[in-house]
Amino acid sequence: MLTTTRTLRLSDLEPVKSDSLLALIAMANADIRPDKIDVGVGVYKDGSGATPILRSVKVAEKRLWEQQTSKSYLGSAGDPRFTELIGEIVFGGPLPAAIKGVQTPGGCGALSLAFKLVAALNPDARVLIGTPTWPNHQPIVAGCGLEIVEYPYYDRDTQSVRFDAMVAALEAASPGDAVLLHGCCHNPTGADLDESQWAEVTRLMVERELLPVVDIAYQGLGDGLEADAAGLRGVIAACGDVLVAQSCDKNFGVYRDRVGNFFIKSDSEETSAKAMARVLQLARESWSMPPDHGAAAIRIVLDDAELRADWLAELGEMLARIHRIRSKLAAAHPSLAYIGAQKGMFSMLPLSRDQVVKLRKDEAIYMADSGRFNVLGMSDEAVDRFVTAVIGVIG
Repeated sequence: MLTTTRTLRLSDLEPVKSDSLLALIAMANADIRPDKIDVGVGVYKDGSGATPILRSVKVAEKRLWEQQTSKSYLGSAGDPRFTELIGEIVFGGPLPAAIKGVQTPGGCGALSLAFKLVAALNPDARVLIGTPTWPNHQPIVAGCGLEIVEYPYYDRDTQSVRFDAMVAALEAASPGDAVLLHGCCHNPTGADLDESQWAEVTRLMVERELLPVVDIAYQGLGDGLEADAAGLRGVIAACGDVLVAQSCDKNFGVYRDRVGNFFIKSDSEETSAKAMARVLQLARESWSMPPDHGAAAIRIVLDDAELRADWLAELGEMLARIHRIRSKLAAAHPSLAYIGAQKGMFSMLPLSRDQVVKLRKDEAIYMADSGRFNVLGMSDEAVDRFVTAVIGVIG
């Protein structure tokens, strides 16, 4: 008879550490004050304060409803035409044979595949992560059983990249270590590497035989589609092996549909195909088949010249609003001037936790305790009140 020394009881589970951003969202949702401003949640909002469905996506969804004849599975790789079209945007042209891609449930799904693949290559591999970073990066890496090595990426006093510290961390890394890089629009700081810094990071990747894992979730929302991919493309050109996690959630506004891709680049088509076979097995074990609706709509948009042009126009409108709000914030107070030079949807205000809590309590303004806020998290009408309140606590 089989016996065990320990029974399995759900009550024996250790409590998990709560997700501070999810808790912040719940707190903001519970606040009934009519002038509430929530710049904690990471979604684009237009001038009226709404998170719209893009015109081009709406048309594509209508067409999908009219023309789709089946909801049958597509397979673990998802929609290959969708992945091909997104790959052309990310990499700047038709995918070479040495780059293979697979559709994933959002950028999180892509990151999960990336680090599960790293763990399959070497369970003892370390992952270098600059801090601060997007709060879910570290849990995803840790969930794959990999060791995390932190280094300071951003200096809050100077509002700039701590590039010397980043270089030192890369120089101290061991061959085979993975390095997580933000492709553009750094979350949460908005402080991106410049062209020369990307070149130095790329050189060190090659010299130290490190594995780049590039998370590009905001392409088009920094300086435009091409400029935002420049750093990644330099890494692709120079490095033998590169892993790329891509998301459509922000630049197509399909947040709840969870739409992304994972790409592998190696020195040969044969190697990439072998690696992708492993990736597809990992995907099969995780979610079996990716959701189709959002990806299908985006495929329709990108395969139709008129819809693609409208999407590019809408993306341009989103980018213009980011630049406009950043400029307004930067001009409001000397302590906020740095915001105008940063990229994307996020920045970190020079606030203590106590000041953030005071804004939450007295002004119904919600942001992360770190001062990280979504530049696009408020309506045009709310910007002046936001600025006045922030300046009021800065002094």
